[in-house]
Amino acid sequence: MMQLYIANKNYSSWSMRPWLVLKAFDLAFEEIQLNFPCERGEGDFKQRVLEINPNGKVPALLDQGMLIWDSLAICEYLAEQYPEQALWPRDVQQRAWARSISAEMHSGFTDLRSLCGMNIRANLAEVGTKLWQEHSGLRQDVARIEHIWVERPAVDGFLCGEFSIADAFYAPVVTRFMTYALPVSANSQHYMQRVMQHPAMRAWVHAASQEAMWVNYLEPYQKPAK
Repeated sequence: MMQLYIANKNYSSWSMRPWLVLKAFDLAFEEIQLNFPCERGEGDFKQRVLEINPNGKVPALLDQGMLIWDSLAICEYLAEQYPEQALWPRDVQQRAWARSISAEMHSGFTDLRSLCGMNIRANLAEVGTKLWQEHSGLRQDVARIEHIWVERPAVDGFLCGEFSIADAFYAPVVTRFMTYALPVSANSQHYMQRVMQHPAMRAWVHAASQEAMWVNYLEPYQKPAK
């Protein structure tokens, strides 16, 4: 059985992506969660990951002794191994678009990433308002994402009609928009609701909300309750 190594569900957006694909398409795998240390550089997180993955990062997938790392590489591997599942859209034009927007998410949107880290448990609406006012790069990133989302075939559907790898890549963005209450259009809100209603997404969010661990360096906007 495949093994997927991930980090904390509340914080690890990269872990979320292949996990959602595996769950959404009902692919058998064992989840192995390695939690971030509470303080940067402490604990044995890095050492434990290095025992599996020489680049020291998660997610990482082990399948029959073969290691695949990087979220996009993992999803591409799964698409190759399970062609009957249509992890990418079957239509060639939709598939090219889905790959393009997934690669864009994989390498872009640096302002959104740096300013609005994934934190599913938190309610940072006030922080989001301030960030929105102060950072034009954040507003540009959100505008580009909304432009991508509005291109989906139906307002009540996923990016390519049916759930695909592309939706898994934008799922962490949905949680960011919600955590920071960023102002988005009604069309975008429809898409966000569709993603949040997916059973795999609900399972991840529920697990994230139950995590009690507080990682200080991933909580720049609030302090732990005493």
